[in-house]
Amino acid sequence: MLLLLLLATGGLLAWSWAPDLPLDELKAHWALPPSQFIEVQGMQVHLRDEGPRDDPAPLLLLHGTSSSLHTWDGWAQALAGKHRVIRLDLPGFGLTGPFPDGDYHMPQYTAFLAALLDKLQIRQVVLAGNSLGGQIAWETALAYPQRVARLILVDSAGFPLQSTSVPIGFRLARIPALAPVIGKILPRQMIESSVRNVYGDPDRVTPQLVDRYYELTLRAGNREALVQRFGQRDDPTLNQARVSRIGIPTLIIWGGRDGLIPLPHAKQYQLAIKGSQLAVFDGLGHVPQEEDAQATAAAVAQFLGD
Repeated sequence: MLLLLLLATGGLLAWSWAPDLPLDELKAHWALPPSQFIEVQGMQVHLRDEGPRDDPAPLLLLHGTSSSLHTWDGWAQALAGKHRVIRLDLPGFGLTGPFPDGDYHMPQYTAFLAALLDKLQIRQVVLAGNSLGGQIAWETALAYPQRVARLILVDSAGFPLQSTSVPIGFRLARIPALAPVIGKILPRQMIESSVRNVYGDPDRVTPQLVDRYYELTLRAGNREALVQRFGQRDDPTLNQARVSRIGIPTLIIWGGRDGLIPLPHAKQYQLAIKGSQLAVFDGLGHVPQEEDAQATAAAVAQFLGD
């Protein structure tokens, strides 16, 4: 019986073995123009900067866990005609890769964003974020209030989770004992299952979309960073009082079928942020900006007064 178990385990490892992909190979697929790389805090940060340069408050877009700047493709296409739209791969994800010191707490991310804005010589932005990116956005609005003119929270993290469904990849990354294995294997089927899990309509998930999530996860250091990030989660129990200090115009966008951060979280944000607006898209899931860019970008355009 033990021999059979060892053989089965060995077969699983062989079947799902996935070494890191060379960065140059990934860039050739996922860093086509208008992608660029700029040095910030010792990292080569992957970003795209589109739209009119005279925009006094550019739109800065922050993706969620295990995602990349590509999740905002539709918003950039819809909004860059009137607004300067900047999107980036956050440290630990995409082509930017991990923080050099392995610190993924919120103060590290907010200080990084301030340094990025300094590098780009931008005084103030409209800051939008999805999931983890949403929490980084509102944490930045609190830490550097002079840098954020407006806030857009898209299925934002930040409150104690009440998940009804969690992608398998996230569940595995939260188990410390699996950390050595997670850095070596990556079944493509697991990535597909995880992406389908966060969509309101899983039939919208294409093989090309799965390829993107899968290949960018194979950037050196990203799998280890995911485990580190889950191991460094900040205590969310005091965030209701902290969020209530936000006093800038805020739009809250939520997918009604989000099982990872369900709709009650949107109501918490709406109650906490005085004067905030809430737009719920009943048929969408955890990444509504990606699942239906046209509809969600229209809500943003209205919020910005277009």
